Amino acid sequence: MNHYETVFILNPVLSEQQVKETVSKFEDFLTSKGAEMVAKEDWGLKKLAYEIQHKKSGFYHLFEFKASGDILASFETEFRRDERVMRFLTVSLDKHAVAWAERRRAKLKSTKA
Repeated sequence: MNHYETVFILNPVLSEQQVKETVSKFEDFLTSKGAEMVAKEDWGLKKLAYEIQHKKSGFYHLFEFKASGDILASFETEFRRDERVMRFLTVSLDKHAVAWAERRRAKLKSTKA
C-alpha cells in the first residue's frame, strides 16, 4: 500500500449540501476500493491564484489515504467525470512527506484545542 495525498477544488457555486455530497462520494469511492483514509481536511472557500472556468474562488479539500496504485487511474477518472470538480492533484508521499503531514496534523490539532 502506497501513501497518497489528493487536493481537489470544487465549483464555488455549489451549496454546502452539494459540497458535502461530492466529498463523501469520493471518500466512499476510495473506501469501496479498499483504500484506508488517513486524514481529510476541508480548507473552505479560497481565492484562486488564477481563474479556472471563469471562477475566481473554489472549495478546497484534501484527502490523505493509503491505497494500491492500481485504483488511482479509476479514482482520477471519477474526478474528470464530475463537473463539480474544477481541478485535482494526486501525489505519492514518501516517508519524509508522511512524517511532515503527521507533524502538520498534530500542529493543527494543538492549535484547535
